[in-house]
Amino acid sequence: MNIKRIILLVICWTPFFAPVTLSIGGDIEQQIIFKQEQQVKQWRKERDQFFKTHERSPLSPAERRSFNGLKYYPFNPQYIFYSEVERFIFNINNPKYYATFLTNKGTNKRYIRYGRFYFTMDGKKYTIEIYKSILSDTLFIPFKDKTNGKETYEGGRYIDSEILPGYKMILDFNMAYNPSCAYNDKFICVLPPKENILDIPIQAGEKNFQSY
Repeated sequence: MNIKRIILLVICWTPFFAPVTLSIGGDIEQQIIFKQEQQVKQWRKERDQFFKTHERSPLSPAERRSFNGLKYYPFNPQYIFYSEVERFIFNINNPKYYATFLTNKGTNKRYIRYGRFYFTMDGKKYTIEIYKSILSDTLFIPFKDKTNGKETYEGGRYIDSEILPGYKMILDFNMAYNPSCAYNDKFICVLPPKENILDIPIQAGEKNFQSY
């Protein structure tokens, strides 16, 4: 993951279908876990560096001088899910083609509704909707959970992902990050839709920001 992608992160789907989330344990799953752990480590290192040194960091100059790194939950493979995405097939003239999100400033921002992802935690099935920027192929997953306002940012968090061969996707909550407005209220951030409000705590990814 390069610095250009980090800058983008800071500045800022129904046919009949029977999805199956792969359980952790097989060779493929172990390969995914190893790859994701390395990616998470690198991502956190680069994100901390960006916040500390880059001119487009959302932190103030004083905060950057005393910044010692963001707070994260320990990497947990139980929060990694690999499955096929249930695609939303809408004509561009269909009103459902776009999703309109409210922002923290009261304005609206549009995304393409890409699909739905199913995953299972503690024996219970959940769904989360996936979106795509009009100007990017990166998949965008804004969500809220039971940790918001306590251990994590009250406005929810984001995950970015990519579509893999066979319309499969890795949903890795270890890669969850706070929107820019969590650090600086001058930024405009979309609010997660009601479809992505999870009634469980997601104790993975980035925690609440603390000024140093």
